[in-house]
Amino acid sequence: ITTVADFRARDLAAGGEGAPLVPAFHHWLFRKPGVNRAIVNIGGIANITWLPATESNAVLGFDTGPGNTLLDLWITRHRNEPYDRDGAWAASGRVQKDLLARLMEDEYFAKAPPKSSGREHFNLTWLEQQLVGKPAAPEDIQATLAELTAASITQGLALLPGEIGELYVCGGGSHNRHLLAHLCALLPGTPVATTEALGLDPDWVEATAFAWLAHQTLAGHAGNLPSVTGARHPALLGGIYLG
Repeated sequence: ITTVADFRARDLAAGGEGAPLVPAFHHWLFRKPGVNRAIVNIGGIANITWLPATESNAVLGFDTGPGNTLLDLWITRHRNEPYDRDGAWAASGRVQKDLLARLMEDEYFAKAPPKSSGREHFNLTWLEQQLVGKPAAPEDIQATLAELTAASITQGLALLPGEIGELYVCGGGSHNRHLLAHLCALLPGTPVATTEALGLDPDWVEATAFAWLAHQTLAGHAGNLPSVTGARHPALLGGIYLG
């Protein structure tokens, strides 16, 4: 079949971060006039999209830091499981506040958007460096990593230029009950739900977004948002591989 791929390169060529790219899709599908909405995607890396109530205000989006990646890597190492189902293992541990503070000192968290990150930064090597001199039980480290994800998302949301009226979560992390409970606790008064409430299963948001980006390319329309990636101009994204 005809396929569109390699979406990030042309945004990079225009001076952008090349990511995140899904906020354009979030804007197309999830924006609601009159309501400030935030979409939080918790994949390997977590990212947020700001959908302002007024169309004239810019859509914003950026990676907040690790989503599931460190949680998955840590439980795979210690329990040979691919992910922490419902966050149950993290829930069995205790957050190590000193370790959490050290993790949050990483310069990425203080960097102003536009910004993006990935597994090349947040990985087991990075984690092991942070653990030096901070011994803890594996389940306590897992609990701390869950808190790191929730705290860094919350810190990112605090950068948004308005009060959040509605917040919707998607990605694999939307199934982590322990993580979502911590996120809700850090956001008292903010309604939190998954994108299921908006009509799209949270597991399918990113895949649907890239199908939409492919459609944009085939239709000759730009797929990036300069207000998100920092690109100098809107760009037609990806290469077209004919079937």
